[in-house]
Amino acid sequence: MGEQPYGIDTDTVNYMADEIKSIYTAGVEVAVVIGGGNIFRGLQGTASGMERATADYMGMLATVINALALQNALERKGIPTRVQSAIEMRELAEPYIRRRAIRHLEKKRVVIFAAGTGNPYFTTDTAASLRAMEIGADVIIKATRVDGVYSADPEKDPTAKRFRKITYIDVLKKRLHVMDSTAISLCMDNALPIVVFNVKKKGNLKKVIEGRSIGTLVTL
Repeated sequence: MGEQPYGIDTDTVNYMADEIKSIYTAGVEVAVVIGGGNIFRGLQGTASGMERATADYMGMLATVINALALQNALERKGIPTRVQSAIEMRELAEPYIRRRAIRHLEKKRVVIFAAGTGNPYFTTDTAASLRAMEIGADVIIKATRVDGVYSADPEKDPTAKRFRKITYIDVLKKRLHVMDSTAISLCMDNALPIVVFNVKKKGNLKKVIEGRSIGTLVTL
């Protein structure tokens, strides 16, 4: 949504497409799990009295809208893509099929996973962890607006300390808001590293891929 209060900001979508293109052209196989908070958040709907499952399904549909917007931006830049949805909607996207997703990656297509896991009560973070493990990803790169994991919210606490490296257990014990606890536990059980970094700084995504010390590494 960029600097807008809600919705899709074209400049931001194009910026994200450029960042993804920078690693795609470097030969990296890229899969993207996209959220829908700029349109509708399930937890916000629940807080306002909506039944949780219904609110979560609405949030999943919002992710499909974002996935199509990103697909359009990438393909206008010459990057072949496929959108796979955990909720079947054949006119808009392929249904999620693990082997097909892996084959798309092998054929040098960017795969965009939409609609979370297809189940209520699970967040986009959990969807990212699950899909990453299913396709055999080397790492989860969590794009945020802050430059890593902090001891407290850096936007509220100026004394918050940034970690360059932290363990999954410490994230859970300290209740740090990296990803939700289900997602962190999934990554920990399968030794899947997470890099949390500031995606708003141009070129950061490529620096992460190059192995530079950007953001925070969450590992064993």
